[in-house]
Amino acid sequence: MRRFVIGQAKNLIDHNTRCRHHHKSLCLLSLAASDSAPVLSSSRRLFSSSSVMSGSDSSSSSSLPVTLDSINPKVLKCEYAVRGEIVNIAQRLQEDLKINKDAYSFDEIIYCNIGNPQSLGQQPITFFREVLALCSHTALLDESATHGLFSSDSIERAWKILDQIPGKATGAYSHSQGIKGLRDAIAAGIEARDGFPADPNDIFMTDGASPGVHMMMQLLISSEKDGILCPIPQYPLYSASIALHGGSLVPYYLDEASGWGLEISELKKQLEDARSKGITVRALAVINPGNPTGQVLAEENQREIVDFCKKEGLVLLADEVYQENVYVPDKKFHSFKKVARSMGYGEKDICLVSFQSISKGYYGECGKRGGYMEVTGFTSDVREQIYKVASVNLCSNISGQILASLVMSPPKPGDDSYDSYIAEKEGILSSLAKRAKTLEEALNKLEGVTCNRAEGAMYLFPCINLPQKAIAAAEAAKTAPDAFYCKRLLNATGIVVVPGSGFRQVPGTWHFRCTILPQEDKIPAIVNRLTEFHKSFMDEFRN
Repeated sequence: MRRFVIGQAKNLIDHNTRCRHHHKSLCLLSLAASDSAPVLSSSRRLFSSSSVMSGSDSSSSSSLPVTLDSINPKVLKCEYAVRGEIVNIAQRLQEDLKINKDAYSFDEIIYCNIGNPQSLGQQPITFFREVLALCSHTALLDESATHGLFSSDSIERAWKILDQIPGKATGAYSHSQGIKGLRDAIAAGIEARDGFPADPNDIFMTDGASPGVHMMMQLLISSEKDGILCPIPQYPLYSASIALHGGSLVPYYLDEASGWGLEISELKKQLEDARSKGITVRALAVINPGNPTGQVLAEENQREIVDFCKKEGLVLLADEVYQENVYVPDKKFHSFKKVARSMGYGEKDICLVSFQSISKGYYGECGKRGGYMEVTGFTSDVREQIYKVASVNLCSNISGQILASLVMSPPKPGDDSYDSYIAEKEGILSSLAKRAKTLEEALNKLEGVTCNRAEGAMYLFPCINLPQKAIAAAEAAKTAPDAFYCKRLLNATGIVVVPGSGFRQVPGTWHFRCTILPQEDKIPAIVNRLTEFHKSFMDEFRN
């Protein structure tokens, strides 16, 4: 009864807070809008720039202890388009929809800007969540009713995991590399995947893959004379991390005409060009399957890449977070570690760091923040420095560590949960493949749009041949042409995509990145909205 009363009180407080918030929103909207303009047009003005949310007058900021002129210039240089201006506009539109829903031709904002599966309706894997629940609330394991609610193998796995944690304390810090028993499970999973030994001492568990990337950039970059070879288009994590650590991004361009192919001749050209400018190139970053481009590398191409890194003395940074997301029968994921070992290269031959995350694949546990990097080929004294940097953060979160171990060690044939696990996994992956194909075909039907097939990952990256009038309008609005297109798309349809300029691209070309993650029943509406908008846009700006 006491819990019920407290819950009711919290609900009442939340309701009153929301009412006050909506009242403030109405006041802000009425102040911003012109009396004579319709709500929709005023909203578009309101949501056309992130500067609306600026909280202070620049003329009075000179006396403040922190200003744009005084903060670290590396922070100013850093950009992250996936959650940039267009997403900020979308979030404000979403709030306005609650108040002025009749003013829009759409009733919801569809976030196709980021690989966040569960936010768009994907359900978590039951076995993973059962184990996590039992580990998080250990008292359940002592209840007789638990055996009727949870599968027998999830109970068994929870006990096994808890036995590896001192005091069974999932709320306590762990070893800075992660719980040893969980790293054992991950190493066994890597070995089963690749057919080559894996050492748990090479595993550094992280809060998603991003902290691992940051850690390696911190290790490799000491000045702007240190460069990292990165694919263009690239995932903005890399450019942002390189900027924050003061290094130089050395671009190598993927070949869109050949399905976003990675040509060794392009790597050599960019490496030589960087070296001629006095840049010491420290590493090569490869994203496979590709983000934002969705290609899956052929094994022979990977062998060429490994040979290139060995010959040039480069660290190979292998972003393999989409390793489960391959949708075409003629392509298969191969880890770079497997490829290197199959070529006869061992620990002393090549420095290789592989990144994995629980956020992608068929699991999509983005908010749980789990992942790891496998660090091989480094000397013991360098490894000590990596460990020191990891220790500064104490440890990654324990829920994420548990899920990372489950991802690499799922139920096996004969386990109580195996059949349901396989059904959930295959259902998610087959649906993603179907959605990718539907969106790819729809995009290729649009005037002036070409889209390579989605071989893997969670995105499509179509090229838009924009009319000159649209490019001129974008220039007048002081924005990139593809950003101009994406803003217009958002205002007209509620669909959020990311302009290709946020990922970098061949100069003079324009793209946008769209996820394949909205659930199947929403795909037809997305296709219809996008098709109608694109026709209207092209008609408006036709040369």
